[in-house]
Amino acid sequence: MSDTLTGLSAGTWTIDPTHTEVGFVARHLMVSKVRGSFTDVSGTVVVGESLADSTAEVVIKTASVATGTADRDGHLRSGDFFDSETHPDMTFRSTSFDGSTLTGDLTIKGITKPVSLDVDFGGVATDPWGNEKAAFEASGELDRTQWGLTWNANLEKGGVLVSEKIKLVIDLQLAKQA
Repeated sequence: MSDTLTGLSAGTWTIDPTHTEVGFVARHLMVSKVRGSFTDVSGTVVVGESLADSTAEVVIKTASVATGTADRDGHLRSGDFFDSETHPDMTFRSTSFDGSTLTGDLTIKGITKPVSLDVDFGGVATDPWGNEKAAFEASGELDRTQWGLTWNANLEKGGVLVSEKIKLVIDLQLAKQA
């Protein structure tokens, strides 16, 4: 593996869901922020001999959306947004990674579009039980309407209830597989 990610060895790594958060931030009423996350995330990263040979596949269960408000979570699971019954999975498949930018195809509601995320490598450590772990932070912004997430409400004094631009904030821990 390239020195760009010092200590990250080639092989298969899986997402450690108890130490991973896929979060998002949306503007509400155009003045405040609503934060949420998805609590059911799984996936695999195959680290190649070079970054160009590495791949990532992630599955996020749309019904696991959590914002801290049951009514809002139910609305996000509905056909107005994720339509979790019909589209239970949101997927990401990488197409390239250069050590600082991860590019891939994000599929939501059956619509696939390219996205790029800024990535910071946190390092590699061995836990007290001898398991090798790696950590990454990723962030980016997307326009939710590109994936058919178009529901909104106009505000009396202008603007809309929910921003089209969504910030993604991802804290990822991987576990090396034997």
